[in-house]
Amino acid sequence: MSEFSPAELRDADDRAKEMASPPQQLKAALQQAEGYRNFLATLTGLLTVIFVLKGQENLSKLTSGPRWTVIGLLCGAFLLLVTASWMMVSAVHERPGRLRSLGAVQILRYERDRARTVRRMTGWARWLGLVAVLAVAAASLITWIIPSLP
Repeated sequence: MSEFSPAELRDADDRAKEMASPPQQLKAALQQAEGYRNFLATLTGLLTVIFVLKGQENLSKLTSGPRWTVIGLLCGAFLLLVTASWMMVSAVHERPGRLRSLGAVQILRYERDRARTVRRMTGWARWLGLVAVLAVAAASLITWIIPSLP
């Protein structure tokens, strides 16, 4: 005896088919991308505040090597966050005027391909954001640890 009635199983099967449809896949991918875009914006602001408030005000205490390492890490993190943010905006909003009059088959192909592109861009942006966070954290640690070394 099943724990679910035949009607419940039919309804669940119908929902699964609906969720697997290209329009629903695209809608879900865009919602996820929008969430990650908001996360990247928050992350960028948070990292800026952390480094500005908690990092050393003056990098002149560092020798040339560590100073350039900190500058490189911060510039790299900034570029990674800009790239990740651009990818998320592109994933969520796409280029204006991109969609033309299409037939049913083209619409379904577009929705399927667009969902795949959004998921791929979101995945890349997540990794870029993680690397940027690690770069800012490393730069902040260098500014605090290196000057205190004998």
